[in-house]
Amino acid sequence: MHALIVVGHHDPLSLTHALAGQLAEGLASAGHTSEVADLASEGFDPRFSLADHAVHRRRAAPPADVLREQARIERADALVLVYPIYWWSLPALLKGWVERVFSNGWAFDYQEGRTVKKLHGMKVHLVGIAGADAGTFVRHGYGEAMRVQIEHGIFDYCGAEVLSSTLLEDSEGPAAALLLPTARQLGEQLFSDAPLRGIQRPG
Repeated sequence: MHALIVVGHHDPLSLTHALAGQLAEGLASAGHTSEVADLASEGFDPRFSLADHAVHRRRAAPPADVLREQARIERADALVLVYPIYWWSLPALLKGWVERVFSNGWAFDYQEGRTVKKLHGMKVHLVGIAGADAGTFVRHGYGEAMRVQIEHGIFDYCGAEVLSSTLLEDSEGPAAALLLPTARQLGEQLFSDAPLRGIQRPG
């Protein structure tokens, strides 16, 4: 099986990148392959432009960079987003990737007030890296916010299925390195039937 791991962080030396690397190693140890899409180092432009608006209105074909990203997704058996939580949501780099790549006509078909979901069969795993501790996120209901904003608002809208949503907390604390084995385990079990430790399944 093959996974596309999309990393939404500008610093190649970040914990986010290290966690994505551990995920990839876990996948490899379980006999699977992966591709890491490092959006920042690849120079992906997250700005939704007039050209993208024309695609949304079905007046133009998607530009070459968007077509490349869509092809990478289509080659994968699972899509894994690994990202720091900025302002309780996706960072702008990753949010812009979603806005441009999950375009009308490819991810969904919206015409004359009717929406058809086009990504049935896509399997998605979310890995959010939080600076705060678990208690803070529980008190403020972030798990539900994540489910509504990302799982439902993005992927369910397109027909994709979020199989797991993982929150790796306290990434700014002294024990941040302890998150690395957890990320590797996520990779090892991504395509297995075993329950993934530390993962909250939507439901």
